[in-house]
Amino acid sequence: MNTRSLCVDGFAPAARYELTVPTDERRALATGWLGLAIGALLASGLFSILLVLSRAPYVKDAFPLVNFFRVALVVHVDLSVLVWFSAFAGLLWSLHGAPRLQWLGWTALAGAAVATAAMCLAPFVDPATPMMANYIPVLDGPVFLRALALFGLSCALLVGRALAAAPRVGTRLDGAAALRFGLNAAAVSAAVALLAFAWSYAAVPAEVERKAYFEVLFWGGGHVLQFTWTLLMFAAWLWLAEAIGARNPLSPRVAILLFAIALAAVFATPLIYLAYDVTSVEHYRMQTWMMRIGGGLAIVPFAAAVALALFKAPPPSQATAPLRAALLWSLALFGAGGVIGLAISGANVKIPAHYHGSIVGVTLAFMGLAYYLLPRMGFGSPQGRLAALQPGLYGAGQLLHIVGLLWSGGYGVQRKVAGAEQVLRGVEQVAAMGLMGLGGLLAVGGGILFAVVVLRAIWTSSTSRL
Repeated sequence: MNTRSLCVDGFAPAARYELTVPTDERRALATGWLGLAIGALLASGLFSILLVLSRAPYVKDAFPLVNFFRVALVVHVDLSVLVWFSAFAGLLWSLHGAPRLQWLGWTALAGAAVATAAMCLAPFVDPATPMMANYIPVLDGPVFLRALALFGLSCALLVGRALAAAPRVGTRLDGAAALRFGLNAAAVSAAVALLAFAWSYAAVPAEVERKAYFEVLFWGGGHVLQFTWTLLMFAAWLWLAEAIGARNPLSPRVAILLFAIALAAVFATPLIYLAYDVTSVEHYRMQTWMMRIGGGLAIVPFAAAVALALFKAPPPSQATAPLRAALLWSLALFGAGGVIGLAISGANVKIPAHYHGSIVGVTLAFMGLAYYLLPRMGFGSPQGRLAALQPGLYGAGQLLHIVGLLWSGGYGVQRKVAGAEQVLRGVEQVAAMGLMGLGGLLAVGGGILFAVVVLRAIWTSSTSRL
């Protein structure tokens, strides 16, 4: 008898938060998005090595990297957040959606891949001024901007297909229905984000100074994108908890309610655009409050429920150890990012400490879910020491990284600067930024190791079929 099919009282069936992975062309399309996601992470890791070296004490003086710091930062952020998250969303929506409009999905993937390659090449073929706008920094040159526009158009096709192929949740509200609702909600949120980007593009005056132009252009849509990534992370948390044998205390109805609460706030976006000019202080503040209030309502219940399930989960096996580690570190880093956000004051490195924690929390959830999905997509299962070590190495490295940034922020070290601009006067500041550098290098190693584990699983399954 399957004891997982019964609740504690022995009567009500336990919700199983899992979806069936299709075996038709949708799986091939999802594999393509996985390839783009892995490629973006690898390229991002190479650029992040330059970032860490350009800020670490002593090392930064031995290499002429300071002038390249902002350029590398732009490409690193866009690859590790925008491209990686969008590609993984494409993977999930491809597996989750109905088998129609496949050509649209392949067109979106091809455009996104070309755009990503152009972003990586842009710093070397088209010298341009880096604009450190929040959410989507840019290189203000024709190659990078055209690549970014192509990527945005590709994402519009991806989201359009995700909405057109979205399966019905159904009247039977089980765990699978809750996951379907969450993935559909993420697609709706992404559509609102694209609307906000287009609205800002149409409304921002062309004569605005370039740095302010890009800040205004990406501010509204960037805020909504955070809801999209968070909704996808919630679905990954539920799925991973199920995969490791943890019984989630959330009923499907409550899970759907929490997904709906997390989504509801994004519908304030059009109202904010109608009420305030995009260049106004009020527009800026309302978008911030929308994320603070609307984004936080569902996070605590979701995180508490998954943490409780993780605490009561059975001991990990060789197959579930990487999944459990990824889920644990995802909860820890996302929680740390949220707590640090409450301590932000001023434009110092506490801000990147906050968003590194939150972003890495999402990344680790996606990494764990990738490990789970690989054998179900026809590839090998990520097992062994490297797979078990990778989430801890990446998570611990990022934790040291954000602790170093938080510590440095307490001494006033400014964000988005490198080299002598950091003005590291005391031993404490040097030590804090040194800790940041050490953690960053460990995290880079963990990110590259993730790609190695995934590619090895793919290669092993490919050679076994020969």
